[in-house]
Amino acid sequence: MATTLVTGAAGFAGSHLLDLLTPTLTAGDSIVGWRRPGDEANDSAPADGRVIWESVDVLDRQAVRAAIDRLKPTAVYHCAGAAHVGRAWDKTASTFATNVRGTHYLLDALDRTNVETRVLIPSSALVYTPADRPLRETDPVVPGNPYGLSKLAQEMLACHSSPRVIVTVARAFNHTGPRQGPMFAAPGFARRIADIERGRWEPTVSVGNLDARRDLTDVRDTVRAYRLILEHGQQGDTFNVCSGVAITIRELLDKIVARARVAVTIQTDPARYRPSDTPLLVGDPTRIRERLGWTPTISLDQTIDDLLEYWRR
Repeated sequence: MATTLVTGAAGFAGSHLLDLLTPTLTAGDSIVGWRRPGDEANDSAPADGRVIWESVDVLDRQAVRAAIDRLKPTAVYHCAGAAHVGRAWDKTASTFATNVRGTHYLLDALDRTNVETRVLIPSSALVYTPADRPLRETDPVVPGNPYGLSKLAQEMLACHSSPRVIVTVARAFNHTGPRQGPMFAAPGFARRIADIERGRWEPTVSVGNLDARRDLTDVRDTVRAYRLILEHGQQGDTFNVCSGVAITIRELLDKIVARARVAVTIQTDPARYRPSDTPLLVGDPTRIRERLGWTPTISLDQTIDDLLEYWRR
């Protein structure tokens, strides 16, 4: 019997991981989803008994240690963490506490078991030094914001785990899809369009910097990469999870607005600009494509259609 643990399972990527993992669950094996005390499961996460839900605060060291000692998982997807880049400027302490201290507590608890465990750490493209070309895993890592620094610290913690804890890292570039919170660009635009269509808002979308170019992948492709990395990666392996193609936020917004059922105007709001916004963030997917055979399969148009339908519902 094997136990797979997904921390942050009630969240965006975590809930999509449950969608991916539960259909292939074999008899006798189990999937445990951790969520913060007080949180509910994501509204579209599997709820038919295939997932065992537990409330565990990753910042409660004793609770983490006790849960890991009881579960002794053989696979861990560590999706729990602070995920918003912009908010990290104002909430630096909590971002570092959750992403760094929470990861330390988890890895330390796993070190104390006598079970070989494979762990996937979802890191971020924001650990890299910005460049005017697709970024490779061997490029310098000098984060330009608190969020990126917290993710780099996660990676460094992973380097000091015991030989029984096989840790691999996924440097995810921007990804989106249904269930992502509206504080992110694509779902924020999609929700506003849906609300405008219902008559809840004036037909105007306020925006910040639309010139930034981002490598954008569907979350369902992203979690598929996570599974491949965890199952087939070797200790310390790092993989970019990206498409290799960047589009401007303006192009993304234009695609969403073009699908609106009413006329919508766009206005710039300087208050929505971040203290630091990287002009270009695009990855080189060669390593993950050649070693693991992963490439994105869901088109951006399909992602946008699904996002809009999610918020319209």
